[in-house]
Amino acid sequence: MENDGTILSVRDLQTYFFTEAGVVRAVDGVSFEVKKGETMGLVGETGSGKTVATYSVMRIVPRPGKIVGGLVYLDGDEILRKSEDEMRRLRGRAMAMIFQDPNSSLNPVFSIEEQLTDVILTHSGGTTKEKAKDTVVKLLGKVGMPEPETRVRWYPHQFSGGMRQRIAIARALLLSPSLLFADEPTTNLDVTIQAQVLELLKSIRSETGASMVLITHDMGLVADLTERVTVLYAGRVAESTDTRTIFRKPLHPYTLALLKAVPRVDEKVELEPIPGNVPNLIYPPSGCRFHPRCKYATDICKEKVPPLEEVHEGHSTACHHWSEL
Repeated sequence: MENDGTILSVRDLQTYFFTEAGVVRAVDGVSFEVKKGETMGLVGETGSGKTVATYSVMRIVPRPGKIVGGLVYLDGDEILRKSEDEMRRLRGRAMAMIFQDPNSSLNPVFSIEEQLTDVILTHSGGTTKEKAKDTVVKLLGKVGMPEPETRVRWYPHQFSGGMRQRIAIARALLLSPSLLFADEPTTNLDVTIQAQVLELLKSIRSETGASMVLITHDMGLVADLTERVTVLYAGRVAESTDTRTIFRKPLHPYTLALLKAVPRVDEKVELEPIPGNVPNLIYPPSGCRFHPRCKYATDICKEKVPPLEEVHEGHSTACHHWSEL
């Protein structure tokens, strides 16, 4: 694939979970792109396939999940066919993830120094432990850790939730990756700490120039941090365009419903909850998967899967009735 300023290109990605109850089509034909230097929002409710899609790109899908189809190009290089050894060399150095829950992604039996220096020593041949520790201490200070020289010897349980998230961010930045995935980076943090983490992510992006994929259901974060947005629903792409257009002129009923369910300071409107629930992806609805919850649905929506098509330049949607919104 020729590199055209796109750092990540995901095409028709399919990741299924083969359970005793049946096959869960968690990601079912998802396509999106991330340009160099931009932050893209991957948006949708819990169960929409956001995290599974990014785990698929990183090739860390937990069992019984399996990538069954699609192509993923990282900086022009197709990576789904790479060996596990090749992927280990890419993870951390070319792309890295800030996981949603640092409580589960940080090992409780090792100090922060041990966990973070191990990343550097594994990927950087010839580096001494002392040099690796110096790098870790400097980076912890950069992400706002007080007294990093002392606290680097602490264990995860000795830190607050906000500090653990800062450690997780520092770990993702250790090898200066060109692509960062941030999976719900402010979940379970109080409002003040959320604001601090957001400012930290902004400063990281401006200083490093890294591309970022923000995985979230929070449209406020999307408005604050991203340039473009891809909206997922029940394992498929509903809409994709620039952030400004998503807020001004959404063309998919699901995107519109997400926006109406979020309070806004610039408009005094009554909030509208989205009726129903995300469907069971073992037995997904026929046609458009959003049709059981959509007030615009007609017979064609129940019978025919709407194709994801570019209806305006740079604006794609998968809806039979997009022109009526």
